[in-house]
Amino acid sequence: QVQLVESGGGLVQAGGSLTLSCIVSPSIGSLNTMAWYRQGPGNRRDFVARIGSGGQIKYLDSLKGRFTISRDNGKNTMYLQMNGLKPEDTAAYYCTASHRAGIREALEYEYWGQGTQVTVSS
Repeated sequence: QVQLVESGGGLVQAGGSLTLSCIVSPSIGSLNTMAWYRQGPGNRRDFVARIGSGGQIKYLDSLKGRFTISRDNGKNTMYLQMNGLKPEDTAAYYCTASHRAGIREALEYEYWGQGTQVTVSS
């Protein structure tokens, strides 16, 4: 059974940076599609960024240039580098993964982490 554990969240001032990590056990190797979603208070869980095993990357358009997704298969870890953070980025950030390619909807992912909270103060 694949387990995903996020870390790296916290409280940061507007304009600051954070790097989130998602550690995969037992191995990231069998996971084709991985992604980050976020959910603010009272909001639905929204797509942030997606990365495929071949390095294909997709971002929410409004986050391009500020957020960077990456994965290090040797460390069984996916990352989300977040720069220029804004109060509206405040949310719980979730790591998700699938053995399949071509994932487009949150419901298609097999595995989810518990989330890590990011709070951006103004």
